[in-house]
Amino acid sequence: MRRPLLSVLLAAGVALSTVAATAPAGADAPPTSQGRAKFTEPLVHAHRGASGYRPEHTLAAYRLAVQQGADYIEPDLVMTKDGVLVDRHEPEIGGTTDVASHPEFADRKVTKTLDGKATTGWWVEDFTLAELKTLRAKERIPALRPESASFDGQFEVPTLEEVLTLREELSVQTGRTVGVIPEIKHSTFLHDAGLDPEVALMEALTAHRLNRANAALWVQSFELTPLIRLDDELGYKANLVFLVSASGRPYDLEAQGDPRTYTDLLTPTSLRALSKDIDGLGVDKSRVIPRRADGTLGTPTTLVADAHRVKLDVTPWTFRAENSFLPVDYRIGTNPATHGRMGDEVTRFFEAGVDGVFCDQPDICVAARAEFLARP
Repeated sequence: MRRPLLSVLLAAGVALSTVAATAPAGADAPPTSQGRAKFTEPLVHAHRGASGYRPEHTLAAYRLAVQQGADYIEPDLVMTKDGVLVDRHEPEIGGTTDVASHPEFADRKVTKTLDGKATTGWWVEDFTLAELKTLRAKERIPALRPESASFDGQFEVPTLEEVLTLREELSVQTGRTVGVIPEIKHSTFLHDAGLDPEVALMEALTAHRLNRANAALWVQSFELTPLIRLDDELGYKANLVFLVSASGRPYDLEAQGDPRTYTDLLTPTSLRALSKDIDGLGVDKSRVIPRRADGTLGTPTTLVADAHRVKLDVTPWTFRAENSFLPVDYRIGTNPATHGRMGDEVTRFFEAGVDGVFCDQPDICVAARAEFLARP
């Protein structure tokens, strides 16, 4: 690859806590040597923050995630009408904010085509930042997460600037490097709206001194075009992650008439070509260990080995503790909201050799990792 692979994993036998204790506050964790380091510790990424306990993509969710031991926090990025990167899972915000209760914004509810599908709701790009800041976040799945829903209405929609500043503060407070793994959401859609998320992201990363090869930084996208543009045109120096769904194909390729699917892009030949621009894969966890027809967890695929062969990291998503999301054989009882055996599930993936995991409940993944690493 053009850049050294930065897994932010540590040299064999050195624990993350040891490095945290000796590194300067806020410093970046050391990169691996050229090529793949000996596998030691998988990273725990806080998926949208500690989103199993607080409304997703809020500063409170990120703070809690870091308190629980997460190595990285994940902001998903969309853009306001006035060109500010903000943190929401989708440009449509009806399900994650209280916008529907604001009569002054009733006329903003419209139907748009998002990645080829008609979607009705309120859209970030139709709001200025000042207008967006009058809204408050809410829990997306309250029936499954009543604890998180109890915090509805308390937190603003953060900007990327606020998230990066928080990352710096948390690194100082904890005495360890807190990484950040932002995702550019729906780049093709945003460009069609006259916005440029890649340029805005580069400006923010540069301002926060993160555009370095040794930064604890990965940028993600389900589309290839923004990743290649960052790598080839915009001078991006850190790590890039291509996100892969369980099915379908990248929308940018679809819009360009390219017939390749996500499955096509995961062949060994394709992975070798992709490794010239990207450093890792963020995959639906079924790509690593699929479920059997009866809903139980099956047998690992060759994806991790195929990716490691060309020096690509593999980080599956998303691990969620509620029975509703778990394989049948890892559930406890029949209540869909009850926490099942997610720690045991994620351990199966550690055993399969993954380089990290995206978790809604980071504390469970951190505990599972500790138990896994303590094995004789």
